[in-house]
Amino acid sequence: MLEGKRVLVTGGSSGIGRAIAIRCAGAGADLALTYRQNRAGAEAAAADIRQLGRRVEVLQSDISREQEIGSLVRWLEEKFDGVDVWINNAGADLLTGDAAKLTATQKLDQVLAVDVRGTVLASWAAVKLMRRSGSGSIINMSWDHVSQGMAGENPIVYAAGKGAIASFSRALAREVAPNIRVNILAPGFIETAFGQDADPRFRQQVVEMTPLRRWGRPEDVAGAALFLASDEASFLTGQTIMVNGGVVM
Repeated sequence: MLEGKRVLVTGGSSGIGRAIAIRCAGAGADLALTYRQNRAGAEAAAADIRQLGRRVEVLQSDISREQEIGSLVRWLEEKFDGVDVWINNAGADLLTGDAAKLTATQKLDQVLAVDVRGTVLASWAAVKLMRRSGSGSIINMSWDHVSQGMAGENPIVYAAGKGAIASFSRALAREVAPNIRVNILAPGFIETAFGQDADPRFRQQVVEMTPLRRWGRPEDVAGAALFLASDEASFLTGQTIMVNGGVVM
């Protein structure tokens, strides 16, 4: 589905980003991966991609910093002579490690810097790069609850950021059509580090509220990303795919 395509995945060192990168490589793409801190995870993902016979390059990059996005673009031009698919997966972690101890304002600052500002700046950079080659596909990450909301400090902060990404992406899709497509993935409850470590009672609540009666896996999101990245989705732009097991919002 992606034979000969050049695909960038930001935040490709673990979880959903890693799964997307490996799925795209399995479909014939060459990969560029970025990470902010988890170099070991990025290199492990790269090793898995090389075992699939595909080319992969890895770069440390903080997409909340405009200068680093500029460096990322120059790196893509040097290594791959451009990009065909740009997947903005990198986002702030509010739920695990030291981040879980931040105040609500600190969490908001991180989400606005990384998720919102980072996605906007990276998308603009992707557009400039893709216009040189004449076409491309951008995929941005939202959240399935942005349309209806969810109570709680973390969901409120997350909704502010991911809702902004969805709105921005729909507007950008209109701006850059017809040659560049922009679509949105909105995962629900996915078994990343947060899901795996969640309280068993909460995990069961999620199962019971989900029509397909399980948590999602990173590979579920990767399958949707592969579709949106491919020519099979050539008539889709400005659209959102909710990968959430049928939870109706």
